[in-house]
Amino acid sequence: MMNYLVYLLYRAFSGSISVLPLPVAFTMGRVLGWIGYYVTPAYRRLVLANLAIAFDGEKTPAELRRIGHEHFATLAANLFSSFKLATMSPEAITARVTFENMEAFHRAAAPGKGAIPVLAHLGNWELLAQLCHHYPPGRRFGTIYQALGNAYIDQHVKAARARVGLVPFDRRRGFGEPIKFLREGGVMSVLVDQHAGDGGIWTPFFGRLASTSPLAATLSLRTGAPLVPMAVYTTGCARWRFVVSEPLPRDTSDPDVLTAEINLALEKEIRVSPADWFWVHNRWKTPRPEFLLVHYKRGVTLPPGFLPSSLKPFRILIRSTNWLGDAVMSAPAVRAIKAGRPDAHVTILTPAKLADFWATMPEVDEVVSIQAGEGLLSVARKIRRRFDVAFVFPNSMRTGLEVFLGGIPRRIGYRRPWRGRAINAIVPDPAPAPMVHEVHHYLKMARYAGADISGLGEGSGSSLSPRVADALLLGLVPGAEYGAAKRWMPESFATVARRIRDETAAEWRIFGVENDLPVAEVIATRLDGQCENLVGKTTLGQLIERLRECRLLLTNDTGAMHLAAHLGVPVVAIFGSTEQRLTGPLGSASRVLRHHVVCSPCFLRECPLDFRCMNAVTVEEVVAAVIEELGRAR
Repeated sequence: MMNYLVYLLYRAFSGSISVLPLPVAFTMGRVLGWIGYYVTPAYRRLVLANLAIAFDGEKTPAELRRIGHEHFATLAANLFSSFKLATMSPEAITARVTFENMEAFHRAAAPGKGAIPVLAHLGNWELLAQLCHHYPPGRRFGTIYQALGNAYIDQHVKAARARVGLVPFDRRRGFGEPIKFLREGGVMSVLVDQHAGDGGIWTPFFGRLASTSPLAATLSLRTGAPLVPMAVYTTGCARWRFVVSEPLPRDTSDPDVLTAEINLALEKEIRVSPADWFWVHNRWKTPRPEFLLVHYKRGVTLPPGFLPSSLKPFRILIRSTNWLGDAVMSAPAVRAIKAGRPDAHVTILTPAKLADFWATMPEVDEVVSIQAGEGLLSVARKIRRRFDVAFVFPNSMRTGLEVFLGGIPRRIGYRRPWRGRAINAIVPDPAPAPMVHEVHHYLKMARYAGADISGLGEGSGSSLSPRVADALLLGLVPGAEYGAAKRWMPESFATVARRIRDETAAEWRIFGVENDLPVAEVIATRLDGQCENLVGKTTLGQLIERLRECRLLLTNDTGAMHLAAHLGVPVVAIFGSTEQRLTGPLGSASRVLRHHVVCSPCFLRECPLDFRCMNAVTVEEVVAAVIEELGRAR
C-alpha cells in the first residue's frame, strides 16, 4: 500500500510539472535545486567530498563550492525538465538540442552490426532515450537497467521508455538476451558510472580507485560491438548539447583493462562540464567491511601506463597502542593493512614517546604524535576529517573518542565498555582460544578489513638490518616498567654478564629507563665499571640505533625485548610472572627461559610470595643459552 501511495504522489508531481512550459519547468527546478544546496546538508557534504576527491589539487575550495552549488541547480532543473520532455514530440525536443559528431556513431553502428552507447548520469541523461530517431534508421534500441525499489514506478518508467522504442533488459535476468540483441545488430546503451559494489573491478576514476562494472566492456568483447561514449551537457535554459565521441579502441581482450579505459573516457567527458555529473552518488563508496582489496575476486586493474604511485591515496589512520611492546606486536597488522590496497596511505597516531619506533617502518607514511598530557579535543583536531578509515588498536574509551571526534567515517575496533558509537565497525571478538599470542589480537582487526595475514603471526620483522659493530657488543635490560614481578635478580644478571665477558671478551651495554638506575648500578659495580651504562640516557630513536649494533640482547619481558626481536637482534628473555605464549618475543632468533610453577603466570606487578618463578631460572642455564645463541648468530 505504501509503495502505491508513493507512486500516486510521484505521478501527481510529475504530471503537474509536465503541464508547464519547458523553460518554466527548467527554471523552477533550478531555483529549487539552488535552495536545496542549503537545506540538505548531508547531500551537500557528499557532493563537496566527491568534488574534493575528483579535483584534489586542481581547484580551490571556493571553486568546488561553486561547482557544487551549480550542480544542485542543474540536477533539479534537468529532473523537472525530464517530466515535461516525456510528453513532447521528437521535433519539439530536437529544437532544444545541438548535436555534435553524430557521424561518428553512424560509422560505428554499421548496418548489421551492434553498437554500445557508453552513457553516464551526465546532464539530462534521460534525453538520450528521447533521441533514438537521430540514430541510424531501422535499428532496434535497448537498454540494460536495474529495477527500481518501487514496482509501480518501475513499471511506469519501463512503459515510458518502451513508448520511444527502447527495449528494456533487467540485469537481474542475466545477459544472454542482451548479447543476442547486440549480435543481431541492436544498439544497447549501458550506464557505466555507478558504484558496482563487491562484484566490480577496482580501477581509477579521477585517480581514485572505484568499484566499476565490467558489463559494457564484457558485452563489447563478447559481441564485437564498438563502445561509443555519448554525453548530454546543459548549455542554457532548457537547452542541451548532445556530443558523440569517437569509439573507444579495443586493443585488449581483457574486460578489466577495457573497463579501466572506459573510466578514463568518462572522466574526460565530466571535465567538460563538472556541474552536470551526478555527484550526489557515492561513487567512491568504501566497502563494508572489507575495504582492503586483497581478496576481491576481480581485484585492482590499472590502465596501461598508469603507475600505482599516481593513485590518489586511500587514507588510513591507525591509533597506536601506548606501550612499546604492544606497538611492536601490532607491527605485523600495520604491514598487512598497508599491503591491503595499492593506494593505501598509512598514518600512525601515537604517543610521542613511540614516534621513533613507527618511523622505522617503511609501511608507515606519516606519524602524528600525541604529546604527554595533550587533551582529547586537541588530538581530534589534528586528525579532523583527514582520513577515510581508522583502526583503533587500544581498547580504551578515550582512543575511540579521538577518532569519533576527528570525524573519521569508518572506525574499526573491538567492542568494549563505554565506547558506544565511537567504534562503528566492530571486529568480531569470540571467546579467545587459550594462550593465543597478542599479535593475533591486532591481526584479527586487519583480517576483518580484508587484509591477507598469512604468515604474519610468526614475527614482526623490520626493514632495518642489524648493524653489527667490530667488537662483540651485547645488550642487557635488567628492568621492567610493568613491575618487580617481571625482573630477574640484578645480582644474577651481573653474574651472567661477568661470566660471559670472561669467556667471550664481550662488551656489555645496559639499557633501561631512569627508574632502572638502581638495578643498573648494581650490575655495573659488579662488572667493575667495564660496561656502557645507558640507562635513562637514550631516546627511543637512540635505543634503536644502539640495539642494532648488538649481537644479542639479554632481557626480562620488556618493550625493549620486542623491539630487539623486531630489529632482528637475537634475544634471550627471562619470563616468570608472564606467559611467553601470549607476549613472548617473535621470530626464530628469540629464546625464552621460564620454569612453570604452580602460581605462574600470575600477571601481578609485585610477587606476594617467594618469587619462586624467577628463582627457578638459574645463572648456569642463562649463561649456556647466551653462549649457544651467540654461536648460532655467528
